[in-house]
Amino acid sequence: MDADGAGSDGSCYYSLLGIRRNASSSDIRTAYRKQALKWHPDRWAKDPTAMGEAKRRFQRIQEAYSVLSDQGKRAIYDAGLYDPLEEDDQDFTDFMQEMLAMMDSVKTEISRPSSSAVRYW
Repeated sequence: MDADGAGSDGSCYYSLLGIRRNASSSDIRTAYRKQALKWHPDRWAKDPTAMGEAKRRFQRIQEAYSVLSDQGKRAIYDAGLYDPLEEDDQDFTDFMQEMLAMMDSVKTEISRPSSSAVRYW
């Protein structure tokens, strides 16, 4: 995957599902269901020429949903570190989730000065 969030075939998971990067879990699930119904191979069984494309798209849609519906994988994907071709490495995933959580807490602390940081002259 590249730094722009592209999947194993160069496409962005968000654009595959037709959603924005700030989509909620509900939005992701709804978009997945819509795309999965549209591209399910069984719907294209009568058209053998389109069947291969339908299978390929359906698999990509499933991959996108698998990543975006899991908060940990999604955070790693958004950070540009998710590689769908690598085997699951739970230790690395746990480490990255912890690092991303720490970075978020630091951002919150920086944007919200503490009362001890305020000086009265």
